Amino acid sequence: MDWIDRMNSAVKYIEDNILENPDPQEAAQKANSSTYHFQRMFHMLAGYSFGEYIRNRRLSLAAQDLLTSSLKIIDISFKYGYESPEAFTRAFTRLHGISPRESRKEGIRLKSFAPLSFTLSIKGDTSMDFKIKTMESFMVAGKSIMVTTKDGQNFKDIPAFWKKCYKDGFGEKFWQLARENKEGILSGAIAAVLCYKETDTEEKWSYLAGAETIKEVPGMETITIPSRTWAIFESIGPMPDAIQKVWKRIFSEWFPSSNYEHDRSPELELYPPGDSQSPDYYSEVWIPVVQKK
Repeated sequence: MDWIDRMNSAVKYIEDNILENPDPQEAAQKANSSTYHFQRMFHMLAGYSFGEYIRNRRLSLAAQDLLTSSLKIIDISFKYGYESPEAFTRAFTRLHGISPRESRKEGIRLKSFAPLSFTLSIKGDTSMDFKIKTMESFMVAGKSIMVTTKDGQNFKDIPAFWKKCYKDGFGEKFWQLARENKEGILSGAIAAVLCYKETDTEEKWSYLAGAETIKEVPGMETITIPSRTWAIFESIGPMPDAIQKVWKRIFSEWFPSSNYEHDRSPELELYPPGDSQSPDYYSEVWIPVVQKK
């Protein structure tokens, strides 16, 4: 339960400093994680980013002030970190569907955004098939983008990025590389490498689509995946829904109950040949791990 306790400690820090500017680095320290991977874990577990959580909590608290106090709207906007009443009104309306002024009318419905509390979730009716393997370093060549988790934009941008890769002829090049290296670490699958670049931008992370290679490939970015111990999880079902469910369960079920922690290095998704829309399609999620101290 240590992992869950640390995440809840990070949430307590956020709540204690909600009227200030909660520092993601400080929150990550409470969770005993790097800032970058804390924000990834937070988004995976909560379904929204660190910044979105803070914004929604502040707007929920602002709604309570509007209902229960006589504070002026301009004072409430400054209290919750907005530079002007206009900026506050726009943000408030996006979340609640009505303006701050309208929210003070009797009988108006507002959205309540409660503080997070992480708990261990074990679903014994569905097993999680995984294996632990230590691999030597290897190279991946491909095309990359930066994606944002804000408002779930990554779920739109990544499929569009893959379509563009195929349209531009890189999809077939990825498969050609995979076939040429079918005896390699990735066994002839194409791959996505997640979070292989550190970024100071809270809601953005790097994403590379490609395949294993033994040399640099003209027109592609080549990265080296370091030697690591991997927790490799099976995903059965059509893309992307099946593999997204596996990701969720890794962070909400497996990590809290396992004897491993994230190794704070790139993650992978592997896509072997086959019909990716088939209910029987097999893919994998690779998470770098170390044993808990």
